[in-house]
Amino acid sequence: MACHGGVRTVERVSADGTALELLVHGVGGTTPEEMLGDPRTVRITGDDTAAVFRRTEDADAEARPEDYQGKPVPEAYVWCNLTSGNGTRALWLLLLPFMVVNLAHWMRPTARGRKRTVRLYGLLVRLAGLSLTVLLVAAACEVALDLAAWQCAGTPACAERHSWLGFLSPDMSDGGWWSRPGRRLALAALVPLALTGLLWYLSHRTWSAYESQLPMSRTAEPDQETGRTALGRPGFWYGRRLVARLRAAHTSAGLLTVAAAVGSAAARFDRRPGGPAVLDTLGRLLSVALVAAAVGVVWVVCRRGRSEKRLDQELDEHVVRRLPLASLLLLVLALVYAGWDRPGWESTGRLPGDTTFGAVAFLQGLLVIVLAVVAHLLHRTHPDPRAAMRGLGGPAVAMLACALGGLMSGGVSQRVADWLDGTGTSIDGPPVLLTWQASVIPPLLVVLLLLCGGLGWRTWLLRRTELGAVETEYDEEPKDPGRTRRIASTRALATLTDRGPLFVAVGSATTLLLGAGALVGALTTDETPGEAARHAHAFVQGAADTAQALGSWLIGLGFILFVTWGRRAYKDPSARRTIGILWDVGTFWPRAAHPFAPPCYAERAVPDLTWRMATWTRATGGRLVLSGHSQGSVLAAAAAWQLAPSVRKRVALLTYGSPLERLYGRWFPAHFGPTALSSLHDEVDCWRNLHRRTDPIGGPVRLSGDCGPAVDREALADPLAYGRTPEHPLPAPILGHSDYQADPAFAEERERLLSRLRSAVPAQRLMAEPPDPDPGQDSSGRSSA
Repeated sequence: MACHGGVRTVERVSADGTALELLVHGVGGTTPEEMLGDPRTVRITGDDTAAVFRRTEDADAEARPEDYQGKPVPEAYVWCNLTSGNGTRALWLLLLPFMVVNLAHWMRPTARGRKRTVRLYGLLVRLAGLSLTVLLVAAACEVALDLAAWQCAGTPACAERHSWLGFLSPDMSDGGWWSRPGRRLALAALVPLALTGLLWYLSHRTWSAYESQLPMSRTAEPDQETGRTALGRPGFWYGRRLVARLRAAHTSAGLLTVAAAVGSAAARFDRRPGGPAVLDTLGRLLSVALVAAAVGVVWVVCRRGRSEKRLDQELDEHVVRRLPLASLLLLVLALVYAGWDRPGWESTGRLPGDTTFGAVAFLQGLLVIVLAVVAHLLHRTHPDPRAAMRGLGGPAVAMLACALGGLMSGGVSQRVADWLDGTGTSIDGPPVLLTWQASVIPPLLVVLLLLCGGLGWRTWLLRRTELGAVETEYDEEPKDPGRTRRIASTRALATLTDRGPLFVAVGSATTLLLGAGALVGALTTDETPGEAARHAHAFVQGAADTAQALGSWLIGLGFILFVTWGRRAYKDPSARRTIGILWDVGTFWPRAAHPFAPPCYAERAVPDLTWRMATWTRATGGRLVLSGHSQGSVLAAAAAWQLAPSVRKRVALLTYGSPLERLYGRWFPAHFGPTALSSLHDEVDCWRNLHRRTDPIGGPVRLSGDCGPAVDREALADPLAYGRTPEHPLPAPILGHSDYQADPAFAEERERLLSRLRSAVPAQRLMAEPPDPDPGQDSSGRSSA
């Protein structure tokens, strides 16, 4: 291998010579030195964000095939900086509800021949995502416009405690220019406007930095509509067009929410009897324009979904540019309209936020219910007994996303209200619905604690069963009760992952029921739960008061922990790494339902792996083992689906600690279900999977021999030795999810895969990078296989 003038030329060697092992790490990341077991490594290709590394001595391995007879050349693909980089990643905590609702899109059940129902499922999730944007921007409006500018600045007792609001107070500023209610609202609108701008900036910046990589150009395979999986489609990992459309729509929705919050207060005052007819007319015209713009936003969200069958690089310029500009213009008009001088206008009571939050809560609950019906219909067309919650995982996760949005909005409103209102009597506080929502948090926690207690009891019973199993497996070893208990406990705790669907189902169902009760309570009374309860029995009154106070305190505590975690993540690399692990799991999927979700690292990682495998096999004709641990095995499977069939047949898969079936197959059955995994087993040359009973994440892929030899090896022993042995003179650790390569079975399976790979001996040639668009064809257009 040599480089001349920036163009790399690679001499093609016999497939019987060089073999490559491409290692892909899992969640949390690692270093190339740890992956390759050598302190001296060199970057072969890539940049500071993601790159392929080799040991220094292996950098020119293709030029010395005789030195690698019978052993592979190890390479490490390091992608951890895609999810755990600099301190700005801490801002991604703001995007948590958006990430969760985006996951709901990909949890669609497997379906065949129900294209319209599938489109309806995606449409409902996109609408739920749009409601979250409106909810969070409305919460910012509630804090800045209602609590600060309207209530506190308009109340002398509250304004005196906060001198920074003095220039907005009519009593403290002696009727200054900014003391008019409409002008106060116009100035406070800068806060939700800044939030909307921040969300737009994060979405646009992360797209440019992480997701703008073009996949390898190729034509779609003829059998892509057989229902196996969509991950192999040419445009699956490139959603530029949809993300741009959704970003424009959600940005416009945020701007229109701010405009409606500012303009509606002024319009309500202008509609009073005897008010100026001109301002009344302007207010009505502005309301009509806002409604028309909102309809346009909904139409843009509903109009188009993902384009996966081809690589779609077009942009809808008329939507991407004109819709946000029109919404910004309406916001400016609303600010000017609200700032007009209105004699006699005073800020009393609350702004009409109850209607907004109530409508959003009702819409979210309705969308979740309809989504559950659609998911059930899809699941019935192709039942999958392993699917989480019988195909209802998507609606349940969408409900949790809405609950997270409500918790964040309610937490901010409650804390700011408590901070502004020191005595608790000077201002009215946040909308009644947010207070009712705080009251339902304690019973929700009680239900979850009872569920955790039940799962703990079941785990303890399973531990007792595992004690006997461990003693049976190691009956020839000297008994060590402490060692046996640790092994049995680790095995029992590892099974808690399989109870995740039950936890999500109970949590989402309870949240939906309690949220409906809070909405009914807010609509039937204008009082807080504690005040309304005074008309009932004393016991009910005390329970309601306690629930409201405790719920408000819990919301505040959650908000403080959220801010503290984000602040710590900004300064502490180890905490930022922990957040990165969360994103490793939650941001594997492209942004299909919400453009403000954290960026999809797989839209960079999958093309990286695809290009590397395709170009290397084309240049050398060699054998390749794609070795993936944990989340790396998911990336490996996704990259293998993206390869041309001729290249895919030269690749063997070795997965270990893999969540492919245990997590992804159950939660994302349409893309990693039994049909999809069976097709992958059949299309790659060979596949072996390693797992342990002590592993809480990885597990078997459960593929039988219908499409070839069984994939799963028998569960590996963990620990490798029960007691002290000549090979393990010190106690062997319980490895769980880590260090699969330390097991002798790893080397055995890798050698088995290398020996089974079919070999071809193409002629030698020189190739200049970049390669042909289709790595499965030579310069004459004929298949190189």
